[in-house]
Amino acid sequence: MTSSDEAENIVRNDDGTLVVGVPQERHHQTENDEGASPTGADRELLQADTGLSTRLLHPGEGGYDEALAKWDVQQNPDRGPVVSTVRGRQEAMALVHAVATSPDHAVAPAVEALTDPEASGEALRHVLVGGVHSVEDFADEVAQAEGGDALPAHQTTKIIGEVLAELD
Repeated sequence: MTSSDEAENIVRNDDGTLVVGVPQERHHQTENDEGASPTGADRELLQADTGLSTRLLHPGEGGYDEALAKWDVQQNPDRGPVVSTVRGRQEAMALVHAVATSPDHAVAPAVEALTDPEASGEALRHVLVGGVHSVEDFADEVAQAEGGDALPAHQTTKIIGEVLAELD
């Protein structure tokens, strides 16, 4: 596995946070740096260590939605392109609302109640692929269809991640 492959490996924690690989930054060596080139080639770009650092992303944090979508693809890399159907989207909206309004935010019973889990999962994946604005629009749709106030995008994204983890 190359370091760019490792950078794409994403781990989802039980609390919904994501651990993403971050490639080491490249830096310039200058004459003042230890081990500078005696020829004065101070503009030469050097590759940093091939080691990889990680970053912990929380729902609502910049890049979280994109990382969650990548994590989902990692779970089943052979899955075809994401396609959302009307029925899948309606069931996904009811599912997100049910989880958000349940006293213990229980995901498993809400997922078990789905009539078409595959279509619902695809609809939720479609929302994630669209990024944060898509998640915000989806949260507004849920509120209009199911009643109540729209969830903040980070809460909606966290529920989507929990549902997708349960579906897989």
